[in-house]
Amino acid sequence: MSPGLLTGIRVLDFTTIVVGPACTLLADYGADVIKIEPLEGDLMRVLGGPSPSGSHAGSYLHLNRGKRSACLDLKKAEAREAVNRLVDTCDVVVANMRPDALERLGLDATTLRRRHPNLIHCTITGFGPRGPYRGAPAYDSVVQGASGIAALFHRRDGAPAYVPLVLCDHVVGEIAVGAILAALLNRHRTGHGAAIEVPMHETMAALVLHEHLGPSTFEPRIGPPGDTRILNPGNCPAQTADGWVSLTANTDDQVKGLFRAAGREDLLQDQRFRTVADRFRNADAWLRVRNELLCAFTTAECLVLLARHDVPAMPCHTLDTLIEDPHLAAVGLISMQDHPVEGRIRALRPTTVVDGEVSQPRFSAPPAGWDTRDVLREAGLGDTEIEALFARGAAVQRNKEET
Repeated sequence: MSPGLLTGIRVLDFTTIVVGPACTLLADYGADVIKIEPLEGDLMRVLGGPSPSGSHAGSYLHLNRGKRSACLDLKKAEAREAVNRLVDTCDVVVANMRPDALERLGLDATTLRRRHPNLIHCTITGFGPRGPYRGAPAYDSVVQGASGIAALFHRRDGAPAYVPLVLCDHVVGEIAVGAILAALLNRHRTGHGAAIEVPMHETMAALVLHEHLGPSTFEPRIGPPGDTRILNPGNCPAQTADGWVSLTANTDDQVKGLFRAAGREDLLQDQRFRTVADRFRNADAWLRVRNELLCAFTTAECLVLLARHDVPAMPCHTLDTLIEDPHLAAVGLISMQDHPVEGRIRALRPTTVVDGEVSQPRFSAPPAGWDTRDVLREAGLGDTEIEALFARGAAVQRNKEET
């Protein structure tokens, strides 16, 4: 992506933890993203796990690549004034603070767009306006429960559980990206900005219900909600002689190919499995048979046999083997990079392919406050004003020796 698709777009980023930083990976597309952090830095720098220096967790580095960092104490009036001057230079503001906190700081959409009507202002909230949960704190686990995700495990396994991934944060962050890009396109056509709110609860509830509202879509209901195929305990990777494979055999041709790959042509005549409708009616038996077919073969043998019969299948990676996946190595998803504090790190590149090309991160996520002075200068503050902010504890500039 050279030049980046969003080159010339400046984003002022007031987000923390995961959901907001997942959105402001707009930096991957060339946007100049200025991350405003508290003086001590985003909590995710340490909450996200250990690092050699103790101040740059791996997950923080991956979610904040290509962004600049300025540390300001927004509780101080002079820091807020500096931010207001910085807004003058920006196209997009993104925040994931609670609505009342944004209002107290004067960073809400109404306040900022009164001065900048062409500004794109995006807030990621836990719960949307007019509902009884408005203003309640929301974290990924809270939203997984409130949106019905945890209960999917209860339905399948007998106990609720969280997806072991901050799924809601990543999904909502990506959806916020789409809304921002739509608003930027509309501004290009009309000259008007927009106030966007992306509520996590509604967004994730809709995602669950897109999949599982199913028979309860209709009035009167023709059945309970829930896609029984997906919720069946047998809907899992198939065990091999030395591991597991992830496969799909949905179409009649794929099922025939699976039977032939396993050397079980006798099952081609089994009336329970001949059509999609037959397999739906006999889902328990179908999934049990499917999962037992490959136990005599190694994973490598399974992948060869399934590919030969055009059955979609891939290794069921562990976290360790995923890092070594040959396809990911060939496309260069992970590369070695030098970080100014942490030394050599494994960096993840943007995954989107544009005009046949992929890009590498322009630079690693910097230490907290690495760019404060430059950002304030770009906002139009003179050196005397900047030094006064530092002296009053309203801003912090860090260099390599201080991190």
